[in-house]
Amino acid sequence: MAEQKKKQRSEEQTDRSYRRAYTLIRPLFHLLFPFRRVHAERIPDRSVLVCPNHFSDLDPLTVCFALPKDSGLRVMAKQELMDVPILGRLLKRWGIFGVKRGNSDVGAIKTAMRHLKAGHKLLMFPEGTRVKEGEENDGKTGAIMLALRTGTPIMPCYCEKRKRPFQRTAIVFGEPYMVETEGKKATPREYKERAEELIQRIYALKEELP
Repeated sequence: MAEQKKKQRSEEQTDRSYRRAYTLIRPLFHLLFPFRRVHAERIPDRSVLVCPNHFSDLDPLTVCFALPKDSGLRVMAKQELMDVPILGRLLKRWGIFGVKRGNSDVGAIKTAMRHLKAGHKLLMFPEGTRVKEGEENDGKTGAIMLALRTGTPIMPCYCEKRKRPFQRTAIVFGEPYMVETEGKKATPREYKERAEELIQRIYALKEELP
């Protein structure tokens, strides 16, 4: 019971730290890199996996600031960022946690599942890394696995590539959907197919750009 209360206090402190950082940083970011939200009404009030494409280093900030301040967002980032002195401590305080790319990071998976089951939104990039526009990149199956194991819907997002100072870009939010499989347990083929479907859903949102 005491341990549960300790975790709850820690989550509440993380939410407060995130909201403070959001309030301080968002106005400056939006001034330098203004963006327009398209179909923000599709953002659910419940837990959801937020899955955008990844063209630019600015994509994570754009998505974070396009979501409501009180969304309870948690972010999965590459472990290299978390290892940077001072920056890593700040990111952790704001609800960002690292994942080791290239292998199965059990610790990161457990952390992601815990956040989703607690009702938080989780931002992760299903392509795994930045890609060039027009370049083919197979989607990773991590988001599909988390969605199936936690019963959480996925919300695809599309971020425009162009992000230049003082030039407005757009981010399109797609309809959240539940991942479905033929049987109770997904097969490796289904994991691959559902990951490819997610990537297709993300890039289909480009057609809804203003």
